[in-house]
Amino acid sequence: MGNLMGSWRYKEPTTVEECDSTWETDSESDELQPGGEEEDSGISESMSPADAVRGAEQLDHGSPKFGDMMESSTRMKRSFYAAKDLYKYRHSYPNYKEPRRPNEYRNLRFYLNKIPLVPDGIYIEEILTKWRGDYEKLEHNHTYIQWLFPLREQGLNFYAQELTQDEIKEFQSTREAKRRFLLAYTIMLDFFGIKLLDKNGNVARAPNCQDRFQHLNESQHNYLRITRILKSLGELGFESFKLPLVRLLLEEALVEGTLPNMRHSALEYFIYTLRQHSQRRALLRFAQRHYQPPENFIWGPPKKKRIPASGSTGMKSGKNEVVEKSVGKARSPREGRNNLEREADDMDDRKSGEWKTAKGSKVLQEGRGRVDLEEYIETIPL
Repeated sequence: MGNLMGSWRYKEPTTVEECDSTWETDSESDELQPGGEEEDSGISESMSPADAVRGAEQLDHGSPKFGDMMESSTRMKRSFYAAKDLYKYRHSYPNYKEPRRPNEYRNLRFYLNKIPLVPDGIYIEEILTKWRGDYEKLEHNHTYIQWLFPLREQGLNFYAQELTQDEIKEFQSTREAKRRFLLAYTIMLDFFGIKLLDKNGNVARAPNCQDRFQHLNESQHNYLRITRILKSLGELGFESFKLPLVRLLLEEALVEGTLPNMRHSALEYFIYTLRQHSQRRALLRFAQRHYQPPENFIWGPPKKKRIPASGSTGMKSGKNEVVEKSVGKARSPREGRNNLEREADDMDDRKSGEWKTAKGSKVLQEGRGRVDLEEYIETIPL
């Protein structure tokens, strides 16, 4: 038979649809049947790779012009540049570099306080002890973020090295590195106006949220930082921390209205850092119920389009059968909508841990008393 795996080669996706598998395993997506319905992408016409590259050179998702362009467009489009970037991340960078030698693991050595970040010459302990609450420094220094939250891709600081799979394994098995990583995460959360509540990653508004949210809404380059932080959480063993943070940011952007400029980045980037299909679907359903105007929401379940039945006769009755099948057991369109609403509400009410947010974790905090955050992180079994 030959070595089939040896002949397999990574094929670059060329469309948004090829990059996004969020709804492929969803129960709402019916299989193709003769004379029935064929799944559409559920996405408005996507940007071509060439358009995406040109757009990426001019705008990023932290640019005010980018947000204005997307929101004002009469026919919104998914960004191929964003979809491909997150696809590669979720699939662990198929063409990542060969592992370095252990003594070249600069990200791990930085977090062990053995080497400083370059080019500033600052050690991790100095950042953890002196930078908390120094919002001017955190805002205007652009070299530290690549060291605090390393990825398997090159950032703007070319002195920072990308992670490799071997280094990730070493990092995840090093308790001291993970402890410092969590402390760095809390510094950035505080910078954004958010606080970490527990070792499960639940988050809530911080006391300084009003001022910090206003700043975050206006300084949209920080959305790039949030995307990097989310990716790095997943790489270094804190995948479960991403869902509570993205959920809180979606609530602030779509429901509370404190971060309206963030909603496109949250939908186009933040959600798609989550590796589990079910988590992405749950967040997108939540967002769809609150997005305005609703007709511009382009991240939802796949739309359906009919395939004409064979032959010219019986087409009208065939269409009626399609409608009846799509309604299922519902006796009327209103009942069908109610069933979908109940399913969406059930999704919100699930208590499996997937939907735990900061509000739910407050109850646990009251029962066991508050613990100093740094002392609590010290006790986390990493």
